[in-house]
Amino acid sequence: MKESTISSLKSVLPEGDIKLNESMSNHTSFKVGGPADVFITPHTDEQIIDCIKVLRAEKEKYFIMGNGTNLLVSDKGYRGCVIQLYQNYNDISVFGSNITAKAGALVVRIANEACRNNLSGLEFACGIPGTLGGAITMNAGAYGAEIVKVVRIVRMLDIKYMMKCEYASSEMNFSYRHSLVKEHPFIVLEVEMEFMKGQQDIIRKRMDDYKEQRNAKQPLDYPSAGSTFKRPQGHYAGKLIEDAGLKGLQIGGARVSDKHAGFIINTGNASASDILKLMIDVQKKVYDRFHVKLEPEVCFLGWK
Repeated sequence: MKESTISSLKSVLPEGDIKLNESMSNHTSFKVGGPADVFITPHTDEQIIDCIKVLRAEKEKYFIMGNGTNLLVSDKGYRGCVIQLYQNYNDISVFGSNITAKAGALVVRIANEACRNNLSGLEFACGIPGTLGGAITMNAGAYGAEIVKVVRIVRMLDIKYMMKCEYASSEMNFSYRHSLVKEHPFIVLEVEMEFMKGQQDIIRKRMDDYKEQRNAKQPLDYPSAGSTFKRPQGHYAGKLIEDAGLKGLQIGGARVSDKHAGFIINTGNASASDILKLMIDVQKKVYDRFHVKLEPEVCFLGWK
């Protein structure tokens, strides 16, 4: 990245929030990925906007990320700037039955805050490891519920016009693993959510039950990105993979989990290439057997 770009970023961000050649393996749940040229962690809307303006003026590539729980970064890394909205951009505020949170706030943290304030509606998300921005982008869900259930207003940055905008939940085109954010150059900044009043002990019990189910069924003791593939219409990805006899299939340090076939895990020494090759192999074998095309749920960065 050009020195002029780095110098300009230092004019809008504290130097401690700018890292050069930062290994992305430190910032993804897969624990793989080469270095990003620049890795920044803004605190405010204004800093986000100013950084993007700098990068656009300098004609540099950039990528917006949360906490990397749904991201596979190549072993070569990313030739551009990663803007992480997790570390410093994560405020949560409670107002009666409403909670407003920044895009970098962890969904789990919001669910716990709701519980502490006797607010019900996000119990299903107590095991979702990502940030609110990512959850909105893909309409994250679990146990038959989705984030759209509690969303009232989404405030975003329209990158095309570099203007803030807001949309009601009904305008967000929410569907399975999809939202308006995937259709337009938007960055989620803040979300206002509306909850139902409830009893803390009942809410907590429901959350604990979900956690027990998750711990029993998912390989949480290994690095992964959660469900590797989207649910195909009329099927479940994990069941298709298991029925194709692919549990335990391994390439390098990447393995189809023996506990839940819908998860590809890093057994400890996987490269990003190992994971990608295994994903492609699973897709091919499932298609050959069942004529169903599995689409990745993970996002990719730095691949050509």
